[in-house]
Amino acid sequence: MRVARMAAGSIAIITAALGLSLSTAGPAAAADSGSWRAYGNTNPITSSSSTWHCAGTKTIATNVGAQVCAIRSQGGGSVQAAVIVRNNRSSLYSVQAAMDLYSSSGKLGAWLCSSSGVGANSWSVCFGKTLSQSGAVDSVGNANGVNLGISPKV
Repeated sequence: MRVARMAAGSIAIITAALGLSLSTAGPAAAADSGSWRAYGNTNPITSSSSTWHCAGTKTIATNVGAQVCAIRSQGGGSVQAAVIVRNNRSSLYSVQAAMDLYSSSGKLGAWLCSSSGVGANSWSVCFGKTLSQSGAVDSVGNANGVNLGISPKV
């Protein structure tokens, strides 16, 4: 089930990233716009009051890593999907990221962050929409076409 969901989520994310129409890709491929936030040299996880559960960091290019996360608000009632990118290069690096969010009931949403420059030696995060959800969630994501796996549940 988890592998099938990961494959389906990846297909939806890749389809959204390639810009195929819903008539070509089917309803599961719909993705909303996510939003980038630059963190500079501040770690987004340790600087947040929310709980972040992230998959391991994957290399998406030389000296650039990314990981997919599921985030729960400090109060516990809201959740969000995110892709964190760390650019350890001495120059700007362009990244396109996508992720989805799942509960035990099924897919809650999918988000795509258009290509954006991640500053030299800094972090940036692509965030999906904040949703009300008390049950556990996890996320599947990719960055520049590299599968980032599935985050642990939060």
